[in-house]
Amino acid sequence: MRGEVAERVAAALGAEIRATRALSGGSINDAYRCELSDGRRVFVKTNTHHPRMFACEARGLAWLAEARALRVPAVLAVSADRDRVGFLVLEYLEPARGRDMEVALGRGLAALHRTGAPTFGHDEDNYLATLEQDNTPADDWPSFYSHRRLEPLVRAAVDAGSATRAWPSAFERLFARMAELAGPAEPPARLHGDLWSGNLHADENGAPVLIDPAVYGGHREIDLAMLTLFGGPGPRCFAAYDEIHPRAPGHQDRVPLYQLYPLLAHVCLFGGSYVSSVDAALRRLL
Repeated sequence: MRGEVAERVAAALGAEIRATRALSGGSINDAYRCELSDGRRVFVKTNTHHPRMFACEARGLAWLAEARALRVPAVLAVSADRDRVGFLVLEYLEPARGRDMEVALGRGLAALHRTGAPTFGHDEDNYLATLEQDNTPADDWPSFYSHRRLEPLVRAAVDAGSATRAWPSAFERLFARMAELAGPAEPPARLHGDLWSGNLHADENGAPVLIDPAVYGGHREIDLAMLTLFGGPGPRCFAAYDEIHPRAPGHQDRVPLYQLYPLLAHVCLFGGSYVSSVDAALRRLL
């Protein structure tokens, strides 16, 4: 960890950093486990390119914690929006294996989503990874999903030369049909917003923990569809979810629709290797 950032972290925590170990696993931030002079062990993330992300993440964690549905790590310190180098300090959770983690996750997600949100959107814009996420509220979910989520990423992919020539017209057709494809109308759910398997953690008791959110109010099926995109929990998780908050009929048919958002994000972040996955989802929908 850079000396300047370490000094700011120590000042924010009111304790010296006695030892630091770099952690692997992330492609966006630098991450460390730090031992403090007062005996605490903390998790620290730093970023020089997108420092505002951490203030958004801290507020997102607080918003999820309000639901009292699933554990999120406690925020111990965070840099200001204007800082040139950003940092976020969280409680360090030593993971353990839990036999019933899938069931606890399903029940917790159901409770989180049922907590709800005031609107489709959020009271501030935030980030999905390093992509700015427009949370300007909309009156209905089909409009929000079309024009706040999919359309900006399609435009970004086109501008970057990552999209196929068919995408603009294909997505226009999709947007025109969104009201019929998006499923029965539901009130906005309180969403994690970036719920892939890498953003699930286990605490010292083996209970599920949510990390790295990109929160907003939206349709709950987008969280669940994202959870299965790159491998995720098994059927016990979703059975437990449905016991608490049953999904609407036809939810399986809507999985390709709600996986489009993370797939488009991967096109924008990592290039054209995900284009074929977007094309496959569009073929199933159109």
